[in-house]
Amino acid sequence: MARPIWSGILSFGLVSVPVSLYAATENHTVAFRQIQRGTSDRVRNKRANERTGEEVAFGDIVKGFELAEGEYVVVEPDELDRISPGRSKTIEITGFVDLEQVEPIYFDTTYYLGPKGKEYGKVYTLLHRALERANRAGIAMFSMRGKEYLTAVRSENGILTAHTMHFADEVRDPHNEIPTLPAAGSDTTTVSNRELAMAQQLVDMLTVDWNPENYRDTFEEKVHELIAAKQSGQEITAPEAAPTPSNVLDMMDILGRSLESAKTASTPATGDAKAAAAASTKTADKKAKSSRTGAGTETGAAAGRASASGHRPKETGGKKSTSTRARPATSATGKKTSTAAGRRKEDLSGLTKAELYKKATAAHLPHRSTMTRDELQHALEKTGHGRHLRSAS
Repeated sequence: MARPIWSGILSFGLVSVPVSLYAATENHTVAFRQIQRGTSDRVRNKRANERTGEEVAFGDIVKGFELAEGEYVVVEPDELDRISPGRSKTIEITGFVDLEQVEPIYFDTTYYLGPKGKEYGKVYTLLHRALERANRAGIAMFSMRGKEYLTAVRSENGILTAHTMHFADEVRDPHNEIPTLPAAGSDTTTVSNRELAMAQQLVDMLTVDWNPENYRDTFEEKVHELIAAKQSGQEITAPEAAPTPSNVLDMMDILGRSLESAKTASTPATGDAKAAAAASTKTADKKAKSSRTGAGTETGAAAGRASASGHRPKETGGKKSTSTRARPATSATGKKTSTAAGRRKEDLSGLTKAELYKKATAAHLPHRSTMTRDELQHALEKTGHGRHLRSAS
């Protein structure tokens, strides 16, 4: 059972709830000791005077701000303590912001917030459900361990979380930091419609639902394997060669081979993988030609909007559609029949995001992990799970 690293009051307006703060993540990096080669002797770092080489006691160390070479402003530890923000007793939310307006770069460390006691469960639930329904985060200033943090309190997966954030002046401008960024409109940013259509098709083919369980730290696994191999006296194999950069002159060939590889990986080996990839490339060429005739510009923009909203374009080359959109059934006479016959209409407006997400998972809705609460409700209603269900005629 984890121990809280902070306890206090979380408040907004006149509503307050005693909470405790818990670490949300843990580091699994393998810990090594420094030892001298050929011995088992530990190597330790000592605080030494740079001029004399003598070790300095911790109590004799002060902080110095360098003004010029060898010239310092000396600051005593107790002087810093007097201006330190200390430890906050309250996380007071001063405003709420739409989460879609906060860029991911501003988020730093995540903590869990839990009620300090079971008797505070109702007001805790009230706050996290209100934030979940509004899809907003509460912004607060918060002090801990002698440092002041900009903090965002939000609802995630049925609980409250607190994210420490970077201040605006801590976020670097990429255009000032990366000299090799291509300028808009330059020759290096010009791509053909054909290249763009093939790249978009490759993105669509490789689109998956987000599942963090599918990913793991392979480097740490290799470190453990290395330790086990050396312990048993096994020979260490050479590392795999790093991938080589793509040749921009052969971009069409690279995209074509990438599509072929993606199709081969997603379908059983039938001997027709090359033919399927060729058909896929031919389809992309037709789309690119269509976009150059005038109507293709609007078609490409509409396809981009459809992709961004979670609807995939029809795929060629024998790949089956993965769309879960409900289609009206057709009777033997050719008439459409209602897919909602006998189904009880359900009101989804009272469900939380977590509850809606469970229903979306059961319905196999694509891109559900990226949707807001309202988007989940709307998508479920469109598939016939909500109160706005219409019978097909």
